Amino acid sequence: MDKINVLQASITGMHRAIDALKITPKFIIIDGNKFRKYNEIPYETIVKGDAKYLSIAAASVLAKTYRDEYMAKIHLEFPMYNWAKNKGYPTKEHRNAIREFGATKYHRKTFKLLPEQTKLKL
Repeated sequence: MDKINVLQASITGMHRAIDALKITPKFIIIDGNKFRKYNEIPYETIVKGDAKYLSIAAASVLAKTYRDEYMAKIHLEFPMYNWAKNKGYPTKEHRNAIREFGATKYHRKTFKLLPEQTKLKL
């Protein structure tokens, strides 16, 4: 994500997921408003698609479940960030851990990790 940005990483991940399918989809629906054409498969982007299509909602639940499991796994390696609880969201506790222990290989370097990163000390 730090190399190509969150959107492009998401689209690349979708393309890789399509590659891993045993059958080629006849049509793709994407939650959101951005996608990059993949081969010659027709597609439609749908803003708030998870509220409109059960298949998108199900994919969203699967993605969140996978992410929560991943956060629990990296919590074992770096428990001081409490990823098992905050799931990587920038809670006050998580930001304080970054202040105390610094960033890990799992933190996105292109994201503002702490509010004071954008302030100048004059």
